[in-house]
Amino acid sequence: MFKEVKLFFKEYPAKETATLTTPILILHGLFGSSKNWVSVSDFLSSYSKVYSLDLRNHGDSPHSPEHSLSLMAEDVKEFIEDHGLEKVILLGHSMGGLVAMTFALRYPEKVEDLIIQDIAPRDYEFKYEGELTVLRTDLSNFKNRQEIDSATSKFVDNPFIRNFLLMNLDRTESGRYRWKLNVDAISNSKNMFQAEFSGADKQYSGNTIFIIGGNSEYFHTSDKIVCLEYFPNSKFETIPGGDHYIHFTKADEFRKILTTFMDFIVSGSEK
Repeated sequence: MFKEVKLFFKEYPAKETATLTTPILILHGLFGSSKNWVSVSDFLSSYSKVYSLDLRNHGDSPHSPEHSLSLMAEDVKEFIEDHGLEKVILLGHSMGGLVAMTFALRYPEKVEDLIIQDIAPRDYEFKYEGELTVLRTDLSNFKNRQEIDSATSKFVDNPFIRNFLLMNLDRTESGRYRWKLNVDAISNSKNMFQAEFSGADKQYSGNTIFIIGGNSEYFHTSDKIVCLEYFPNSKFETIPGGDHYIHFTKADEFRKILTTFMDFIVSGSEK
């Protein structure tokens, strides 16, 4: 097994209004990074200090030839230990949600509360060939992002998803573009979303909320049953018309749900 990696992170100090001492960790989804969570991180810093992480092979975190939920959960454990954190509030989206649930089931004593966006504790098929093709695009002859966007539109026709993928672009000192992601490691780990949740032999009994996009393909009504098997103290909130990226596409509704849940945590901590 490869060693855990030291994760890159962005820290958002707790604002003067903050009343919680337990820090909040945010884990992004596949092909994402902490860059996708700036506004949510800033919002949550009104409750406590926030750490927004780049998971391995993403953003500015180190690359590794291995990519799995298990290893990413261990990376998070090392981050928590390195920063001397006793407990954290975990927020995870998609792949980050699967990592957050894996971590909470392994180390429940380290998780104060759990927030999961639009994903369930079950196997998922890897269906991202178009996205991988975009991320394998040779960038050597492009002069700007618009040219890259135009050239990759034949692989992913959804402009929102393309823009999301192009957030992984980085410009070198020579002025050329490069991809930050470790595309090869991700491409070689297409079973990354399988076999971690194979029976509710472990449980996390802390406060858990699943925030779901009403039109998302990632969370089915039947998933609530398996969620409760692993996370018996779960609440479910669905945003009507919401997709998989509700923290961005339904930001106001998402924040309203977060506010209610965080205020619930605060009220519990004051008792």
